[in-house]
Amino acid sequence: MGNHTQFTKTISLDKYGIKNATVHYQLSPAELQAKTIELGMGRESANGTLAINTGKYTGRSPQDRFLVKDAYTEDRVWWGDTNKGISPESFDFLQGEIENYLSEKEIYARDGYVCADPEYRMNVRTITEYPWSNMFIFNMFLRPDEDELEGFQEEWLVLCAPGYECPDPEAYGLRQGNFSILNFTKKVALVGGSAYTGEMKKGIFSALNMILPVDKNVLPMHCSANYGEKGDTALFFGLSGTGKTTLSADPNRKLIGDDEHGWTAGNSIFNFEGGCYAKVIDLTEEKEPDIYRAIKPSAILENVIFKDNGEVDYMDSSITQNTRVSYPIFHIDNIQVPSYANNPKNIFFLTCDAFGVLPPISKLTPAQAAYHFISGYTAKVAGTEAGITEPVPSFSACFGEPFMPLHPTVYAEMLSKKMKEADVNVWLVNTGWTGGPYGVGSRIKLKYTRAMITAALEGHLGKYSYEDYHIHSVFGVAQPRSCPGVPTDVLSPRATWNDDDAYYKMAFKLSNSFRKNFKKFESNASEEIRRGGPQRYAF
Repeated sequence: MGNHTQFTKTISLDKYGIKNATVHYQLSPAELQAKTIELGMGRESANGTLAINTGKYTGRSPQDRFLVKDAYTEDRVWWGDTNKGISPESFDFLQGEIENYLSEKEIYARDGYVCADPEYRMNVRTITEYPWSNMFIFNMFLRPDEDELEGFQEEWLVLCAPGYECPDPEAYGLRQGNFSILNFTKKVALVGGSAYTGEMKKGIFSALNMILPVDKNVLPMHCSANYGEKGDTALFFGLSGTGKTTLSADPNRKLIGDDEHGWTAGNSIFNFEGGCYAKVIDLTEEKEPDIYRAIKPSAILENVIFKDNGEVDYMDSSITQNTRVSYPIFHIDNIQVPSYANNPKNIFFLTCDAFGVLPPISKLTPAQAAYHFISGYTAKVAGTEAGITEPVPSFSACFGEPFMPLHPTVYAEMLSKKMKEADVNVWLVNTGWTGGPYGVGSRIKLKYTRAMITAALEGHLGKYSYEDYHIHSVFGVAQPRSCPGVPTDVLSPRATWNDDDAYYKMAFKLSNSFRKNFKKFESNASEEIRRGGPQRYAF
């Protein structure tokens, strides 16, 4: 990167209570990478990509995430294990502590914004203790040009101090010394005690998940999106490991974004971000060519291990399974510019069903779509976590429960209304097992899943009729009887098992898990949504 790099841009942060700091403002990725190397906080891979270690926390710490409980949030937020409250007084103390901590240090400030649609743009100023944290913000938030920086006024402020830990957590309503806190009244996000960069990204995502539906009538979504040659937009919802990034990367469609989007009242879709934050465990160029080729200077690798030749060993999970890379979206060739588009026509809910009972693709009614959206199902398989020896159902409301301040039914009812207005097709896609559960059956081939999604996008899965679809006897979803490029028997999960009794026993086991999970939402869900779930019990 060169010893000649000059770190000269600076601004005063006195108005935030940060005194006598040396502030590097709006440095380029090259400058921030050079600074990171100079400080001994990272190294470069064989192709010049920065690699850093996030330390103690290699993922988010959801138990240490809080929302300030005040007049704005008290009657709006779905309080509980996901959204934990903290007092305004404790927040003020911690903000003061971080401001004092950052004073007299060498720190980094960056102005950027989120929400690609100009009508919903939200300016964010981020102040970080570490240069590579600031580089992450360059990658992930949208980047103003020089003219837009003149007179820049932030709407939200992010303060990130990984080196600060609260000395007396219990006194201030914390669980331990680290924390991630949102204050909607002051419009400030605090991150303390954790260097995991995703805390900043998901903090602002959580803020948008409150602000957009409450104040802007926009549905925020944890999904990827792409845009076809015929002017149609497709959305891909799914939890980690279900194929959200892989399946939205389509050479015949332009990527709008890979993780966070809004759906406006005017029926348009816009990306919240200016970059991508992808898992890289077991990454190969063959499996994920777009991600693999995006890993180049300006990208940041997190918690990876190097081979002796300086190349990254993507198979090595000795630090964490959650190895990641962040990169600006322009590292991907086939993108939609700017990152928004009209006309959503297809929505895909991706689930990795390790029980092997859900169809590889099925069409959902609006009620079923709302039910499955609220449920947010996938499955954990043996070996992914200590103590898991057989498939375990995993539910995350709206496919992003940790980031949703409002009750899940608020988002589900918005989705259902928009689906009907836009006449959107919604598909449930199982990227998991067929022919039996994990350990018995096999993973559905990626080429078949791609063929089914292509057929859905191109309208080749027939009409919603008995001739073209079979109604699943347990889950009530409509599974197509044929699909170009996919063997007919693959479309029927029961047929792949060759043991009807075993299949239905497992299907009822999973359906009862759905019912049990949904009980906590029933009192807030309409009768229509409640009927969208499996309607039969196992006796």
